Amino acid sequence: MTRITAQLLAVRQRIAAAEARFERVPGSVQLLAVSKGQPLAALREACAAGQHCFGESYAQEALGKITALTDCAPEWHFIGPLQRNKTRSVAAHFAWVQSLDRLALAERLNAQRPADLPALQVCIEVNISGEASKSGVAPVDVPALAAAVAAMPRLRLRGLMALPAPVSEFAAQFAAFQRLRALYEDMRVRGYALDTLSMGMSDDLETAIAAGATLVRVGTAIFGERI
Repeated sequence: MTRITAQLLAVRQRIAAAEARFERVPGSVQLLAVSKGQPLAALREACAAGQHCFGESYAQEALGKITALTDCAPEWHFIGPLQRNKTRSVAAHFAWVQSLDRLALAERLNAQRPADLPALQVCIEVNISGEASKSGVAPVDVPALAAAVAAMPRLRLRGLMALPAPVSEFAAQFAAFQRLRALYEDMRVRGYALDTLSMGMSDDLETAIAAGATLVRVGTAIFGERI
């Protein structure tokens, strides 16, 4: 068993244990392997170990990996800040964008998504901790952006994503994740068919699962530190 295979198995075991501990349905939490900054060989090891979904933050870096791994056919998620001049390549090569945080990007992705591909799956990124240094839409502005995205034929709104301010205490972690969960549930009450709550990483995935995450984004615990 390779190092990455062993670490991937350990992360899956952590997810399964958290599902059991917090009375979540077994298998209801998806694992996104955050592969930004990792070499192609590491992604191949993860693919060989059965990992299907990968998250990338830099379009140029990701395109080389996408081209090289066509034999593995992974599902690619764009999870980083998206620049206007990168929307065309992201719209053409990714299945998901989890970091949508403004209307102008949504309009460009909708216009640039190739007609022969399924609608681009998107999550609205929420700045749930109100950090000036973080991207993401303010919670109060989520409904307006969601309404606009839902009306775009080449996009499909799937849920919300956030990267709360890092804290070590369970209670503080849980409070931030609960705020995102409450916003997610409010949007569902408003009639949006959301099914994805993307939150939690290597250090806090258990807390995120306790708060209702349906997808956790894990990099370091699988691959080690980025190169």
